[in-house]
Amino acid sequence: MFNTVSKVRTGYDKEEVDDFFEHARQAYEGRTAERLTSADIQASTFDLVRGGYNTHEVDAALDRLEAAFIQRQRAEYVAAHGQQAWMNALAERARTLYGRLGRPDGDKFAPAAAGQQGYDKDDVDDLCDRLVAYFDRQEPLTAGEVRSATFGRAKGADGYAEAPVDAFFSRAVEVLLGVE
Repeated sequence: MFNTVSKVRTGYDKEEVDDFFEHARQAYEGRTAERLTSADIQASTFDLVRGGYNTHEVDAALDRLEAAFIQRQRAEYVAAHGQQAWMNALAERARTLYGRLGRPDGDKFAPAAAGQQGYDKDDVDDLCDRLVAYFDRQEPLTAGEVRSATFGRAKGADGYAEAPVDAFFSRAVEVLLGVE
């Protein structure tokens, strides 16, 4: 399914990846009672082992899988409630994200704990500004751009805590994918 890395490099555990994608396929096809959501796909993790699957390939496949689940979620929602209801739901989520970024002064996220590594505030704020510009219809932005964004590192109060930043941008990706 995926290329493996050499025995001296690390990649994702093949068995875990294969099991996850098989489970995802069954869930997508409705052959299991358990539902799988795009958030479940985002939260998936695999152990790193020598000679495992190429992490970049698996991560790209996870991105495509997440998009497929969101497209299906959109189709099911539209079939049950109509296109306008879907757009209203997305607009509400976008307003929530936009409101989170609307703080005129001060930090947008909680600082990292003392001595802990966090994300560089300027890098995060730059992506937040791009998201605001997208919501204001001033600049295009895709889910892929948000998903692939990287942030510099900063310690303690000089950086943002990673968990709230990651959660925020995960929700932004869901909104962007819902529109795309």
